[in-house]
Amino acid sequence: MKRLFKLLILLAIVAAAFGYWAQRPILDEGQPSIEFTIAQGSSLRSSMRQIENAGVPAHPLMLTALAQLTGNSTKLKAGTYELKPGTSPLRLIQQLVRGEFAQEALIIIEGWTFAQMRAEIDAHPGLKHETLGMSDRELMAKISSEYTMPEGLFYPDTYMFAKNSSDLQIYRQAHRLMLKKLDTEWQQRDTSLPYATPYQALTMASIIEKETGRKSERDMIAAVFVNRLRVGMPLQTDPTVIYGMGESFKGNIRRKDLLTDTPHNTYTRPGLPPTPISLPGAESLHAALHPANSNALYFVARGDGTSQFSSNLADHNNAVNKYQRRLGQ
Repeated sequence: MKRLFKLLILLAIVAAAFGYWAQRPILDEGQPSIEFTIAQGSSLRSSMRQIENAGVPAHPLMLTALAQLTGNSTKLKAGTYELKPGTSPLRLIQQLVRGEFAQEALIIIEGWTFAQMRAEIDAHPGLKHETLGMSDRELMAKISSEYTMPEGLFYPDTYMFAKNSSDLQIYRQAHRLMLKKLDTEWQQRDTSLPYATPYQALTMASIIEKETGRKSERDMIAAVFVNRLRVGMPLQTDPTVIYGMGESFKGNIRRKDLLTDTPHNTYTRPGLPPTPISLPGAESLHAALHPANSNALYFVARGDGTSQFSSNLADHNNAVNKYQRRLGQ
């Protein structure tokens, strides 16, 4: 009887010690995080070996026992994880069961071209690069059955993803979000606007994105271009010329460039260009479909980040003389 009592006491002590260990931090505050990967198809024992081999200072047999005791021995998910300071063995098992993978971030900037976005994605070390070597059309075929040209069709934002996710995941997520944002604005638009399709509104938004120095002026910039479309006046916006020049643009735009025809040159061709010229953000999408109530047809930079708007050529020429002369001094 005494022997049984001692055994029970011993088991109680072991259980208490195990429970204490299970809730103590594996890494103390101030220690660097440890990244580890559990391969697809790994058994419980193999998973714990992979954790140990990555340098996690928790005994694999004890982690195995904890997974079994909590009923999670067959529930661990393969993937890349990050063990942060303060994480206990019990919390670690929960992470593995829930698939709380190591998170990476990728930032897509408003006004970038698709080429800039693609270069950023291609260079990100946390992604699995499945689109390398694909043409833009081949990439779009993986993403959309409706569009073949990618420009403008991806929403600029910060995207969080599990490390080693496919880059296609980012493209698909950004594309879906852009279409959702565009559709929301399109449904709430003034139906008298001179756009036949949401894609035309997206193209306008991309021009506004590149033309606007201040967010507060986007609806006025939109009004100028919408008014020009309504009266059949060329848009004559430099960013479309620059986009059409492609890699031949070296930082300065000349009169010769304005007169050199390309599909995107809005000095030589009427109406909207055939595709967007950048990735517009939320404010530009809203402005394109909710322009200011104005009869302005012209604008010129004042030199302080704002613009002077005019409804006739005479006033515009006076504004150009006033502000451009000041800028030239």
